[in-house]
Amino acid sequence: MADRIDEIGTEAAESLVQRAQVFATHAHKRIDHRRKYTQAPYTDHLAATAKLVKSVTNDPATLAAAWLHDTVEDTPATVQDVESEFGKRIAGLVRELTDVSRPGDGNRAVRKAIDLAHLAQASPEAKTVKLADLINNCTDITSHDARFASVFLTEMAALLDVLGEGHAELYSLAQKTHTRCSNRLGLKGVLSSVEVVEDRRGSSGALSSMIPRMFIDSFSAKDVASPLLSFDGIVPASEVLAAMQAQGQAVVGVREGGRVVGYVAEADFTGERCGEGMRAIEPGQVIAGDSTLVDLIQVLTRQTFCFVSFFDDVAGIVSREDMNKPVVRMWLFGIVTIIEMYLTESIRTLHADDAWQSLMGKSRLDKALSLCTERRRRGYGCELVDCLQVSDKFQILIKDASFMESLGFESMNQAKQAAKDLESLRNNLAHGQDIVTHDWAQIARLARQLEGIIHEQ
Repeated sequence: MADRIDEIGTEAAESLVQRAQVFATHAHKRIDHRRKYTQAPYTDHLAATAKLVKSVTNDPATLAAAWLHDTVEDTPATVQDVESEFGKRIAGLVRELTDVSRPGDGNRAVRKAIDLAHLAQASPEAKTVKLADLINNCTDITSHDARFASVFLTEMAALLDVLGEGHAELYSLAQKTHTRCSNRLGLKGVLSSVEVVEDRRGSSGALSSMIPRMFIDSFSAKDVASPLLSFDGIVPASEVLAAMQAQGQAVVGVREGGRVVGYVAEADFTGERCGEGMRAIEPGQVIAGDSTLVDLIQVLTRQTFCFVSFFDDVAGIVSREDMNKPVVRMWLFGIVTIIEMYLTESIRTLHADDAWQSLMGKSRLDKALSLCTERRRRGYGCELVDCLQVSDKFQILIKDASFMESLGFESMNQAKQAAKDLESLRNNLAHGQDIVTHDWAQIARLARQLEGIIHEQ
């Protein structure tokens, strides 16, 4: 791997890496992203990954990608956001390091196989970052979760099969780390192929019983997509820009041979023809019209735009802002309501005769009593438990270990944050607020939970 620090100078290289560190830190901190087992700031993992990468290369783009490698995967930032801030090369590395599979592709094994094939085509620089990522994750998972570690180690073995072009020192260290962790758990001869095995951490079995598949599938991408205005690549840019402005289109498709193969935004026009500034549509940006909203949300966690195909032709487009459309808001509110109903029924099951009251603070209980009294005065039949806020219900239920395990919470702080996020989403939905700006991270997490439900039913 070539070192390129001399191409831009030491000062510029350090500035680039520092900007990547600040960007990534802010993106993960914005959603209070933490390490699963220790609840340490997620930036600890990013710093460890970047440190490993720095031990073998001083290429500023690779070091920047080490800091940014999970930004698109886990935060509201998209590939396009990274490109706008850091340019095409670094965005390309982050794109190579971002999974491309979607919930609708199949179970965990199928999705991992798709992501493995994607990573196999990555550059040596991206593979070097992935090696550093695996080394840190392997040690962390093996130390805290022996059950899932066997799954992870199997998948890591498969990844190592395609990461040979990464830096030789890190590849050797990754192999040694894999062997050491396997031996530590008594796992001999871990297979170097992706087994058909599901990650049962935080099994969504409890959720799957309350959210029917029919409800998850009640709306699809075609219900949200807007028609995509498209032009042949040879059409004058001035003509296309005029059409975009007249129809209020931020993006238009570019056709070759009668089929849309790329797209341009207003800022992309660099020549006389609209096709000269074309961005290729990536496979991971396209979903079928009948794909679930879960699939759609997963694409929009990684990309600024999702393109929708009808009869194998790209004809529709969805942006994150479209998640504020009534169809999506109704779908999300329904799911949140069902979750609330489940929490209420869980309290009734676990605490008969309102015994849960002893688990609440006086001020919160008084508020629920006041609301219950007022509802009954107005003739609404209700019980006291029906008048609790989402956070109150979580506060009661997190005292029960079986509940925590059923929903995959490993700490009270994690459960409390989930309650806070769910309540924020519910309130913003109910009051017509912008859920994309305020609740995108929660929407993405909810989609990941629903993904698990899809594959359990």
